[in-house]
Amino acid sequence: MDVSTTTWVLTIVGLCALIAVDFFIGGRKPHEVSIKEAGTWTIVWVVLAILFGIGLYAAGEGRAASEFAAGYITEKSLSVDNLFVFVLIMAKFAVPSIYQQRVLMIGVLIALVMRAIFIAAGAALISAFSWIFFIFGGFLIWTAWKLVREARAEAEGHEDEAYEENRLLKMVERRFPSTSQYHGTKLFVVENGKRLMTPMLIVMLAIGSTDLLFALDSIPAIFGLTQDPYIVFTANAFALMGLRQLYFLIGGLLKRLVHLSYGLSIILGFIGVKLVLHALHEQGVHVPEISTPVSLAVICGVLVVTTITSLRASRKLLREEEQAAPRD
Repeated sequence: MDVSTTTWVLTIVGLCALIAVDFFIGGRKPHEVSIKEAGTWTIVWVVLAILFGIGLYAAGEGRAASEFAAGYITEKSLSVDNLFVFVLIMAKFAVPSIYQQRVLMIGVLIALVMRAIFIAAGAALISAFSWIFFIFGGFLIWTAWKLVREARAEAEGHEDEAYEENRLLKMVERRFPSTSQYHGTKLFVVENGKRLMTPMLIVMLAIGSTDLLFALDSIPAIFGLTQDPYIVFTANAFALMGLRQLYFLIGGLLKRLVHLSYGLSIILGFIGVKLVLHALHEQGVHVPEISTPVSLAVICGVLVVTTITSLRASRKLLREEEQAAPRD
């Protein structure tokens, strides 16, 4: 897809305008987000993504529209998995409920900027070195196996649900003095003549840096579906921008998606194989390549099956707990 500089500028300006509207309408004043508010904004962001895909198709870019749909669904499903960690971060830093949406908004904006840098770097590597697809593909296959192992360990009770701070966050906390209490939405306060960070800034950095680590999986994954930087960026942007509302909408339902990690491992493994096949094709080896419609069908099919089996398993576990309760 040939995208002009003007289109890039208009797209970025449009996305910034949408973020500004989201902030001034729903996120400017700290408050507890209701299910109705979260549901409304989630629908708005999903509809905007659908309209963007339709716009690509109407502009005669049918392939780009299919790639955007596949990339958006993949990034959205990976983002849902990220919400598990966001819940743990909020609990660890004891973020008051009225400030959680501000934390998520700034954290997601940090992640969006950093992902744009990742995407530009990935596009540059792909254009210069076709063999980079072997590395991307192998990394995704390894990540898929790692997800399966972690899911098994968690199912067997060998893995505790606890958030461990990354090295960047630990370095910031060591080098910069901070307060132990929240001061509204302030990021810095002055106490006894010293400028101190507040927990609000620390938890924002935690959300942003953690999502940046997740990008190490999601960016190669979407490059396995499309090599168009414009589609990669817009799919990531639309998937991330609705993440804040999705957190409040399905936060209580996350534990019911017990098979999500297995589904994501299948998707990442599938895309990894697709990348390896594409790399072999680029090297002149005659191997079959997986088309975008097939990729979209596999991704959607896996997510549907995973959701159904997760809900069934959750209901079964709940019944077993209810039956065991009187004996306890």
